[in-house]
Amino acid sequence: MKTIVYILRPMALLLWLFLSPGTGAAALPEPYTDYRTAVATPDKGPQQRTVKIALLLDTSNSMDGLINQAKAQLWDIVNQFTHAYCGDDRRPRLQIALYQYGNDDLPAREGYIQQVTGFTGDLDELSEKLFSLRTNGGEEFCGQVIQTSLRQLDWGHRPQDLKMIFIAGNEPFTQGKLDYRDAAAQASEKEVIINTIYCGDYQQGINSRWKHGAELGGGDYLAIDHQRKIVHIATPYDDIIIRLNTRLNNTYVSYGALGREKKAQQAAQDANAMEMEAPVAVARSVSKSSNFYSNPTWDLVDAAAQPGFQISGLKKEQLPGELRDKGVEEIKSFIHRKKTERESLQKQIREINAKREAYIAERKESKEGGLQSAMMEAIKKQAAKKDFHWE
Repeated sequence: MKTIVYILRPMALLLWLFLSPGTGAAALPEPYTDYRTAVATPDKGPQQRTVKIALLLDTSNSMDGLINQAKAQLWDIVNQFTHAYCGDDRRPRLQIALYQYGNDDLPAREGYIQQVTGFTGDLDELSEKLFSLRTNGGEEFCGQVIQTSLRQLDWGHRPQDLKMIFIAGNEPFTQGKLDYRDAAAQASEKEVIINTIYCGDYQQGINSRWKHGAELGGGDYLAIDHQRKIVHIATPYDDIIIRLNTRLNNTYVSYGALGREKKAQQAAQDANAMEMEAPVAVARSVSKSSNFYSNPTWDLVDAAAQPGFQISGLKKEQLPGELRDKGVEEIKSFIHRKKTERESLQKQIREINAKREAYIAERKESKEGGLQSAMMEAIKKQAAKKDFHWE
């Protein structure tokens, strides 16, 4: 997906470019690419396939369980994509957008709907936004939130990409002035698949038209017990991975106006995951060992790997204190050491996680269930039609 030059949605990044004269042109490739809206992977070039997922969550009073499932299973969903390939055996990119609807705290004139974040590959930002959600009453207008996401998000025009909406809730699909059938027709025009997840009894979801919404949207209808507590299986490998993650964080070298804030955000999302449960923190650590976790807008190691990035283009005040008195070659050597250390730690995490997954597979109980299972069931089924497969 090409990003239009100078139209930069993330406000923090816009400030960074303007408050740091000379940085944008000298330090980043032209035309400028907003790396926070596309997860960086080793596969470059215009033919790289993209999976775009808009997650529309009902945040009315009865949906605390759904939000908790989303928080607990975000990293498991991301990790599933580390095993995905396109037809030409290339890794896809992953972009996720988040909406909330049905919450009395949201403006009535906008249908009690809010775009929490547009399509992004910045996993820390996505996690932060997800953990910020709070439930509170409201009217749930399914047709309107689908239409809003279709109108506001940049879905692109590439037929080879996989474009999907997942809407989850538990009120009748027919609520609101905008007919869900019209929204489904608009989705079809954009080649966007609508999947519906009813939080409650399967038959009740059918009766309240959630299944019909999925049928019209070319997707799948699924029902989940949103109040179910997700079972995460603790393993002997969890503490090892968490300790490696702490060392991994030390390989991130913040720079620019975004650096300090984003480094703090990284630590905060580690803490959020740990607060859920240790296995959630482990799943996040595994995500950070993959190519889906890339932060070139604030981390010098990831930035240096981007085409056109020049260390010499950075001003002294944009560098961390430990590098401000260093020459260009010294900085390059420092970055290389950090990169080597990071790659070694990421490899160790992946290897230990393979043992962890084998340990879990041997147990009869499963960590599957809830939102993750529903989403991945639909994703894999629909992705196969576009020649995606999982190893």
